[in-house]
Amino acid sequence: MAVSRGCVGLWRTCSVLTPRPSLLFPAAARLQSSASGELVPRTSLSRPPWAQQTCLVPENEERGRHAAVVSTVNQRIHGQDFGRLFAVVHFAGRQWKVTDEDLILIENHVEAECGERIRMEKVLLVGAEDFTLIGRPLLGKELVRVEATVLEKTESWPKIHMRFWRRHRFQRKKIIIQPQTVLRINSIQLAPRLT
Repeated sequence: MAVSRGCVGLWRTCSVLTPRPSLLFPAAARLQSSASGELVPRTSLSRPPWAQQTCLVPENEERGRHAAVVSTVNQRIHGQDFGRLFAVVHFAGRQWKVTDEDLILIENHVEAECGERIRMEKVLLVGAEDFTLIGRPLLGKELVRVEATVLEKTESWPKIHMRFWRRHRFQRKKIIIQPQTVLRINSIQLAPRLT
């Protein structure tokens, strides 16, 4: 105990005896001012340490590879030998990976009535066993068509949200019931040819 008090006293004595530089302008002590010419600080993300990379494949060869891939996918689509298709669709604020005859439970109200067919227009990706078509961010409406049927419209079971503060005589109980919609994916169809 006495040793620790002695160290604290020594520290106070040394900190009082060491001279501190007095600054007339405290902002001058900062190493970098916000008024400098660079708006973005120099980091590894803004300026990577490696040199700018050049494309090793010539542009003509890259076009040839692209044309070969597109023709191969067109042959698969024309021959209908790609197997089962899957798609990633954006619906009701979420992304769903779906295939034929899938059931989706959506925690939202859909305007269509039971038994009606709807088309999911925001398709992000379509794929098969051998190829995948990726949209940037969406695939064209003329390229892919995903249809679904509204099977059931119901409500979720009651969820209880309870707030309670101890020793404050505060408690709030909220019962949450959300509308739900069940969809069945009928078909995923591709256009007969890529452009």
